[in-house]
Amino acid sequence: MKTKFLALILLLLTASAAVASPSLFSRGRSAYSIILAHGASTSEQTAARELQSYLRQVSGAQLPIITAAATTTQPCIYIGYDQRVKAATGAAEPAHDDEAFTYETVADNLYIYGGRDRGTMYGVFAFLENELGVRWYAPDCTVVPARKSYKLKSMRVHEAPALRYRYAQYKQVADDPVWCAHNKNNTLWSTQKNAYGGIGAYWSAHTCGRFVPPDEFFASHPEYFALRDGKRIPNGQLCLTNPDVLRICKERLLKVIAENPDYWVYSLSQNDNQLYCQCERCTAMAERYQSQSGLMLWFVNQAAAIVGAVYPDKYVGTFAYRYTRKAPVGIRPADNVVIRLCSIECCFAHALDECEANAPFMTDLRAWQAIAPKLYIWDYVVDFAQYHAPFPNLQVLARNIQIFRNHNAIGIQEEAQFQTAGGEFAELKAWLLTRLLWNPQQDVEVLTREFVRAYYGAAATDVLTYISLCRKLVTPQTVMGIYVRHNSELYTDQFTTSALQLLNRARTKVAADQQLAARVDRVRLQPLYLHTMRSPKAAAADGSKAEYLRLVRQNGYRVNEWQTIDEFVKTLK
Repeated sequence: MKTKFLALILLLLTASAAVASPSLFSRGRSAYSIILAHGASTSEQTAARELQSYLRQVSGAQLPIITAAATTTQPCIYIGYDQRVKAATGAAEPAHDDEAFTYETVADNLYIYGGRDRGTMYGVFAFLENELGVRWYAPDCTVVPARKSYKLKSMRVHEAPALRYRYAQYKQVADDPVWCAHNKNNTLWSTQKNAYGGIGAYWSAHTCGRFVPPDEFFASHPEYFALRDGKRIPNGQLCLTNPDVLRICKERLLKVIAENPDYWVYSLSQNDNQLYCQCERCTAMAERYQSQSGLMLWFVNQAAAIVGAVYPDKYVGTFAYRYTRKAPVGIRPADNVVIRLCSIECCFAHALDECEANAPFMTDLRAWQAIAPKLYIWDYVVDFAQYHAPFPNLQVLARNIQIFRNHNAIGIQEEAQFQTAGGEFAELKAWLLTRLLWNPQQDVEVLTREFVRAYYGAAATDVLTYISLCRKLVTPQTVMGIYVRHNSELYTDQFTTSALQLLNRARTKVAADQQLAARVDRVRLQPLYLHTMRSPKAAAADGSKAEYLRLVRQNGYRVNEWQTIDEFVKTLK
């Protein structure tokens, strides 16, 4: 009986050992190797090297990277899709441009695979994030936790982006291509080739004046330009029913594509003004389609037909913006036309579907969804009139992205301060937006707390308290566009005083750390700016004005969209 009992115990221990999770690393050592797939792409090779590097930083263990042809009896991490992945997992080969990824364990091995362009790479970075806690919060803040050991659990994690094109447009934060790769931000203003699979881009905006510039044509051909109140003007839109205008735009658009072949879409779009042509033919066309957007689409569709014949893999983009925001009736965008719908008139204090001020935009969004084969959103996330003022919009970021995704958007550009660093919570919001553009179901409150604690160190509690103060500025009645001014009823002197006291205290907590102090200073710019603008005499007397100007000049920050710091200073009292 005793012998049988001991045999049973031994059997149970053996079975337990057989299903025990293998150690990826323990006490600075690992039995694992990293194996690249046959024909691994550049980004997959980069991902393998970064996996090796970050595992060494986390654990102290150096995993060798061995060639795809090598054979080994040791457990491995396989990077990229090939026949071994197919045999082990049964997964079909992803398309090269598929940015979805999977990482999973089979027996003692870990397989990470996705599209060759960036999918596999995103899978490697997600494994480092999700399983080991690595974070790339900002270009100046990467967190790599140290661990003594890590056991590979049985798992299969699959993620796919909510949106094909994701662009958080923050100068000197989200335009860093390495940071973009780690945070799955796959679009910038210009394309880039790099070791991380490159960066895509939507070529330009407001291009009609670029294709038919008044300096070149107005003197000899005023009929190419908008008729306003019986007179042709050089500073408005084009006369879109003029056949020569269409011919020139076609020719020059094709030339742009030939000279800039790496973009996926090319803009043929209205100038940034509302002076559309009022000639008889343009007016009749707009009336026929019940919107100025109908005239624009009639024009763009003809150019897109030529582009499609020459470049079947390229798209032509145009705006639904201000006077063209209303969708037309009786005409649809061609299959290779991308509609770039802009939310510039909206309220950003409340989600798009929770605010009466946004009801007209929602009507237009639904109308475009019904007719546009490809809908791309140009959204806005800062106050362009005052980059350093509080702009309490954290509560709308996730919900608005969900709304755009649910209305079939293929991509979103979140326009922030595109000319300057140092804007209101630029690092926090850039990181939040990249995560939400990938998966808008995430909890913004949780993400915000995580970022602030990592980024502001000992000042984090005070910064979180300040964010709470900013949030309380928004009431159910608040309407907050993108050109709020310092004297808006959104702000109060009590808020400014409380915020200054709070953030000055936060600054003292990190004064000994130059990097943390600089980060807190960028937050302090917000109440310093408001105090300088709202109470100029008091700000001059207590030193707040001098401190504000010192910080912006020292760092070269712009204060708003249209003024340099020197131009701004001239306007101060």
